[in-house]
Amino acid sequence: MATVLICRRFPRLSRVTTFSTTAKCKAESGSSKRKQEKEENPETANTGTESVATIQLLDPQDYRVSYNPSAYAKSRAASRQHASGNSGQSLSDTFTSSGTAQVQHTFCTASSQALPPVRNTLPKPKSKPLLKQNISADFSVARTKEEAEKEKIETHDSKEDPRVFQRGRPEYRCLSYDKFDPVDTLPLEEGDSILHSVTEWKGSQSPGTITDYFHKLSRLPVEQHTALVSEPRFNTLCRCAVKNIGLFSTSDLIDILKACVRLVVPPTHPLLNACENEFCRRVWDMNLDQLLLVADCWRCLERSVPSYLSILFSYANMHWKDLTLPQFVQLVYIIGEGRRSPVDLMQKVESMILKYLDSFTLEEMGAICLGLFKSLSGISDHVMRKIADRVSLQMEDMSTYALVNVLKMLRYTRMDHLPLLKELGKVIPARIPLINIQGIMHITLTCSSLHYFDEGIMAAVATSLPSKVAYCRSKDAAKFLWSFGCLDYEPPNEEEFYSSLIEQMHRKLHEFGKFPEHLLTGLLGLAFVGHFPEELIDYALRDEFVQKTRGSKYELKKDLFTLSKSVEIECPSYQGSRLPPQLSQEITEMVLNFAEQEIYVRPEIVEATSLLQSMLGGPEYVKNHMILPHTRSSDLEVHLAMDGHPIPFNLKDPIADKKLKDIGVSLTDDLMSQLIKGRSNSQSPVEVENEARTAGQERREEARTPCTGDHAALSGGALITDARSQVEPKSGHCLEAPPSLALNRQPRVVKLAIQVSNRNHYCYCSKRLLGLHCLKRRQLRQLGYVVVELPFWEWFPLLKRTRLEKLSYLHYKVFNPALLSRTG
Repeated sequence: MATVLICRRFPRLSRVTTFSTTAKCKAESGSSKRKQEKEENPETANTGTESVATIQLLDPQDYRVSYNPSAYAKSRAASRQHASGNSGQSLSDTFTSSGTAQVQHTFCTASSQALPPVRNTLPKPKSKPLLKQNISADFSVARTKEEAEKEKIETHDSKEDPRVFQRGRPEYRCLSYDKFDPVDTLPLEEGDSILHSVTEWKGSQSPGTITDYFHKLSRLPVEQHTALVSEPRFNTLCRCAVKNIGLFSTSDLIDILKACVRLVVPPTHPLLNACENEFCRRVWDMNLDQLLLVADCWRCLERSVPSYLSILFSYANMHWKDLTLPQFVQLVYIIGEGRRSPVDLMQKVESMILKYLDSFTLEEMGAICLGLFKSLSGISDHVMRKIADRVSLQMEDMSTYALVNVLKMLRYTRMDHLPLLKELGKVIPARIPLINIQGIMHITLTCSSLHYFDEGIMAAVATSLPSKVAYCRSKDAAKFLWSFGCLDYEPPNEEEFYSSLIEQMHRKLHEFGKFPEHLLTGLLGLAFVGHFPEELIDYALRDEFVQKTRGSKYELKKDLFTLSKSVEIECPSYQGSRLPPQLSQEITEMVLNFAEQEIYVRPEIVEATSLLQSMLGGPEYVKNHMILPHTRSSDLEVHLAMDGHPIPFNLKDPIADKKLKDIGVSLTDDLMSQLIKGRSNSQSPVEVENEARTAGQERREEARTPCTGDHAALSGGALITDARSQVEPKSGHCLEAPPSLALNRQPRVVKLAIQVSNRNHYCYCSKRLLGLHCLKRRQLRQLGYVVVELPFWEWFPLLKRTRLEKLSYLHYKVFNPALLSRTG
């Protein structure tokens, strides 16, 4: 039995409490049977998608999955053949033995590392241990309609779904391979006869005969294909084809390649090596339809062919003006599936998108966005906005899969297209229950990446997620947590929502060694909203895991630093692993160096710092720095006595040691009155400024000889701000003591953390603070600071106004009586 301490926030953002749960890790073994059914993909319901392989997760708490990749790849074709009744016999004894002896790899997700989540969530339905269930016999009988619908919803074929656009135009039949194109099944006896004749070949055979044999054998029942590929007589046929590879016509060679696709020949097969070399040699003698068809076959075979693609892209670049609309879309699809972004083509891609923009089907629009996204191809704001304009007008008619692909590209280009986002809020919430978990993740992640908050979308996601959480990959669970934390949204079902995702993170713990960035992503999302699952945090801060983060393609040091320091502040009882002090110091220096170059020098911060120094009496009264370096944003720190008098504390600032220039301006009652009602007839603007300068000089002199007397009083809740009463020493009250000692004798000090915010701190087009900045302000308050904000919608317009207006605004913010009463 292990005790897990979880820091949770009750109530919201006000305090962090801890409670314990008893975590029990079951090591029961069990088994499940892979089940294949013919079902319709809800995202492509109108396009006639065939069935795909699915995995039904019966017991999310402790389940085992039988893994057989080849069966998944062939499941659709198998179901078609099964339905037609052609799955009775084996081709031969050899076929039977090799076809049925398939290796099964079993993964158990219940381990000593995958610990159950917190308690105090909704009760879980009681069920028998998986070991005691006879799934293979009882599953089809006992499954409820709800479970069947859930299985249908989670049906997803990552290989076929991106190809849905090819069913929208007949032209694609010449450009792509349709594995679902019906073919007449070859009788087993005829297959035996072909293989027997191969063994009797003497010398070379004609290319036409070899091509005909490949075509016929590929029409054997699907369940015989695996055995056929490993059949010695089939390998003899392949060797004969390789020997005569240069004698085949291009169309014959394409037919052989298509037969290999139907037979699911392994991508490393020697025959495919020979075919690739030959096609590379023939590229310039082929037409674009043939080139695209061959590229599509390589994709179906899951074979990487970078040389062939490079030549294809060069060919397309030379014949760009001849591309038809279907050829263009298919080419972009190939670019995406090859994960390559040919530099020479990308500017032309944009021109073609604009040329055919109004002619694309909505599925083609989604395919283009997916191709650009997968190949990490940059696209101009102008073109992306044109795409978004069209999608926003036709979103209701667009399939969810195509829409999600557009959202991926919108996220990649960081396009803030408000009409599309608003329309998304109208269309997508009702679809959420019918979308598979990866689609929901991408929708949610798009909203958070663009800092766009729509409560309807987020609430629909939160409502649907707990029942689907078992389908989440480690990446999905992490992105959900990040998205909700980033937008600082706590759904109505907060307890159920977070506990289900934390539980899934425990189950996926074994995956985080390979993808450490996902664990940190999820934990930071939780930290933003004040949730700290300490066992997961302990795992993330162990030396072994920290070492794994160094091998990631992402820079994860700052994330580790933010997590570690947040736990240190918000979970004082935490006893788990921590970052080594040396690493923390290294990251701190890195963050501070970045701040000095990129943050402290921002105009809005420099202006606020300079004016506060002038108003308060000099650099020793203001410190522009990161109070919390792990939050990666700066603060202007100011200290006030309980009587409202500013206290010098930034004594190590090298600027403070220099002779101060006469630039101070102090706001007296007279000056404030003039700012509000207009200046006095008896004083010119120059006289007003001179009076302010004189008061500023006196205040700086006082800073060098601190006094403990009262220089301001609170009367009726209003702060008396007469500059002379604040700066003139009272007889008998000045002490000849170092400033540090005077500061130590202050009974109470109000420490202000002044935030100069900008648009990136808030959700798009709103005043809703993002999760990281909520975390920062929450932690500043826990450390005793009073947070004062100069919001961008107030401060940025003031930067264009007069100096006195800016000083008046800052005076109002700093000397607000409510700040002192809040700490009294």
